[in-house]
Amino acid sequence: MTTLFAQPYDFTANGFYFHSLDEYITKSFNLNGPLIEEYEIQFIDGEGIDCKLFEALNITQCNIEAYFNAVENWDEDQKLKAIIAIGECGYQFNLTSDNPDAFDVDIYQFDTMRELAEQFVEDGLYGTIPQSLKYYIDYDAIARDLSMDYSEITIDGTRYIYRCA
Repeated sequence: MTTLFAQPYDFTANGFYFHSLDEYITKSFNLNGPLIEEYEIQFIDGEGIDCKLFEALNITQCNIEAYFNAVENWDEDQKLKAIIAIGECGYQFNLTSDNPDAFDVDIYQFDTMRELAEQFVEDGLYGTIPQSLKYYIDYDAIARDLSMDYSEITIDGTRYIYRCA
């Protein structure tokens, strides 16, 4: 469960924790009355990937409903695409109307560029290589070349290698 905190910009008002949009609306009105208009929304607790999504999407009280919908309805791949495309590659995204599947981002779950290079060779991205020559492939050199187009990130304890098109 995701826990957020609403910190009012008015220092005379009280902040509060909440877990849903309904709870946010209820508490913002009941605790402080209709006079408090602006809150800073802070991520307090929840899944690590949801925290990264919160940061990448720059959540405010204006898009909090769409954030809760994304947390509940997006799968892990959609969240990863959004985090990397928006937070790392600088793509523009409207949380209320855009779809994270539209991002042109390649994501691989490997610990090192060398592992990615080995996978690319195995998948045939460098053509068919005879078995007798496979022992002479310099995977480290391929990994250095790949690092020109690919970057690495750790999200929620898992390493990913990605490329934004």
